Amino acid sequence: MRIAVFSTKPYDRTHLSDANAQLDSPHELTFLEARLTAETATLGGGHDAVCVFVNDDASPAALDTLADGGVRLVLTRSAGFNHIDLDAADRLGMAVARVPAYSPYAVAEHAVALLLALNRKLHRAYSRVRDQNFSLAGLEGFDVHGKTLGIVGTGTIGTVFARLMRGFHCEVLAHDPYPNEEIPRLRGTYVELDELLERSHIVSLHCPLTADTHHLLDTAAFARMPQGALVVNTSRGGLVDAAAAVEALKSGHLGGLAIDVYEEEADLFFEDHSEEVLTDDTFARLLSFPNVLVTAHQAFFTTEALQNIAGTTIGNATAFETGAGDLHVVPSG
Repeated sequence: MRIAVFSTKPYDRTHLSDANAQLDSPHELTFLEARLTAETATLGGGHDAVCVFVNDDASPAALDTLADGGVRLVLTRSAGFNHIDLDAADRLGMAVARVPAYSPYAVAEHAVALLLALNRKLHRAYSRVRDQNFSLAGLEGFDVHGKTLGIVGTGTIGTVFARLMRGFHCEVLAHDPYPNEEIPRLRGTYVELDELLERSHIVSLHCPLTADTHHLLDTAAFARMPQGALVVNTSRGGLVDAAAAVEALKSGHLGGLAIDVYEEEADLFFEDHSEEVLTDDTFARLLSFPNVLVTAHQAFFTTEALQNIAGTTIGNATAFETGAGDLHVVPSG
């Protein structure tokens, strides 16, 4: 099978090539640095499948062009699939396959790291010490022990996060339309979203981005939170209304924000823009706050996760080609 791999970085090339080399009949991989858009979709012509990542735009226009070029399968190197128009894929007879569980530990552990760094202001302390400023003024945090933690989304990653945070002896509140049995076993309690927001000192997001969860944290949601609450988002940028977050931070009501994802990250993350002017005013405003911590979509970025992503992606391609084995198909829209 010929596969065009969009948004290729050196680590993608390494891990996908390694996984592909394990096959008796390897696939033919074409590595492309370009992101998939309606304009770049012609690069997928002549391939049986395309492999995309979270900031690729598999819109109806892009998928139409890919289908005209012979593409029958869209492989995404992610668990989420909101960047793929499933209705268009279904109309075109394209299969869509994902990586449902590459490493829940990678993302959950990064969420814990963001929380601790934000609360104890490690990002500020690190910069100070490098400038030989050893003052502790402004670095005061709080004990996470005994605080109320709200987890929105208790799939695999959210549940691992809950298990890790139980070590801090937090009271765990959870919200998910599909509760699982593990949360009560961890002495967590399922509640409605409004109650979770009103009671939680810390809110961590681990849910998919859908029409129902878009801007889940908006002006009204931030207002419901206790004064000084912290928010962590390692899921999808669109869950947080960034403009509303800016206002909540400006007022002092929101105590801090740690994000690994951003709604308009497609033209920012995974690239070096250090010599350019930042034109996203909302993102620039977020970066100006001392109580905001941003990482550039790196929560997934561990050796184990990359190996699992590559292995499952190549396995999905083989399963589709042979009609045998496990193909992690995304249901049609």
